[in-house]
Amino acid sequence: MEYKVLLTKEAEIDLDNIIKYILFEKKNKEAAESIMNDFSEIIQKLSHSAGSFKLCDNLRLKELGYRRLNFSKHDYFILYRIQQNNVFIDKIFHFKQDYENKIK
Repeated sequence: MEYKVLLTKEAEIDLDNIIKYILFEKKNKEAAESIMNDFSEIIQKLSHSAGSFKLCDNLRLKELGYRRLNFSKHDYFILYRIQQNNVFIDKIFHFKQDYENKIK
């Protein structure tokens, strides 16, 4: 099944903040490009197999239909949900963030 992958406004802001931090605080253009490439791989995976990844272990997030997918090469992950053939990426987090309490 093919999925249409969509970023919510919040996810766009998350990604923008991550890239700005790497570019301007860490001053590492190569790392920012690598994160963007990793994110592109996430989009590809979701477009082909979003439904094959398991629901979150957290009961509240599972009830909301959230699934988690880690970046391949970086310490970030996305939370997404599926509605029909659409995949909505709602948030992007760093592994160290307390994400379970930030989703409403």
